[in-house]
Amino acid sequence: MATRDLAAGMIILLQTIFGILGNFSLLYHYLFLYFTGCRTRSTDLIIKNLSVANSLVLFSSGFPDMVSCFGGYQVFNDFGCRFFPYVHGVGRGVSIGTTCLLSVVQAIMISPRNYRWAELKVKALKCIVPSIFLCWILHMLINVMYSMFLTSNWSNKNITSRKCFGYCSAVQHDKTRDSLYAALLSFLDVFCLVLMIWTSVSMVFMLYQHKQKVQHIHRTNIYPRSSLESRATKTILLLVSTFVCFSSLSSIVHVCMALFNNPHWFLLNTTAIINMCFPTVSPFLFMSRDSSLSRLCFVFIRKEKSPNLVRNM
Repeated sequence: MATRDLAAGMIILLQTIFGILGNFSLLYHYLFLYFTGCRTRSTDLIIKNLSVANSLVLFSSGFPDMVSCFGGYQVFNDFGCRFFPYVHGVGRGVSIGTTCLLSVVQAIMISPRNYRWAELKVKALKCIVPSIFLCWILHMLINVMYSMFLTSNWSNKNITSRKCFGYCSAVQHDKTRDSLYAALLSFLDVFCLVLMIWTSVSMVFMLYQHKQKVQHIHRTNIYPRSSLESRATKTILLLVSTFVCFSSLSSIVHVCMALFNNPHWFLLNTTAIINMCFPTVSPFLFMSRDSSLSRLCFVFIRKEKSPNLVRNM
């Protein structure tokens, strides 16, 4: 086994372990808050959906890339070469769509409190669940088309035109159809990216206006801590900024891969590592910003249980 493959495999292994543990911890955190009766926010369901999508990306990308880096190419048959990329495509698409939905909903929630925006807030809350279902269904249907043309490099099929992606290959058919399919996926990604940037700029502007008003009203008594709403908005802004950075890097390496029929090992490993960066980092961003909420919830539960313990004693 080459040293480069061992190093890439270890990085992917660490990303997979820490990423899955982080996303499951985040999911447990919000489920715990829900079932213990703690006050929840309107975006909690979106964050739980994001953690599920990120876990799918880490599992479907981390496991096969790690096995291939450690030399286990023979493990993958045609089913494996279609199953893992399909799950990865669905998880990645849902992760992008959910991050976009999260930024849009949060931008609406911190909007000015007047009658017109109040109606929009009610409609936005009602659209969260249908939007999540639509996102899953849309990407499950779109990614079926791509997985149909994948085959194992160890397959006995006689295919003259194929594009190698490490342990799997994509059968090349009509270039026009392939270009249209790539344009469809790119359009969805670019649309979500532009929408996230637009809502992020709007949230920054609204937070700045809010800060100016607070300083104007309380010149001598400025609040020492920001509200939960402002803290949640800053968390989502940090999340979107992280997503934009990693998404830009991922787009660059994917364009480079599209230019070569047999991409270099360095490009394949770099693509795998970059694709897993956002799903690995995002749960820790949420948990680091929401740690105070966890402590408040535990204090609340302790206060609720302590009278019963005193009676039993």
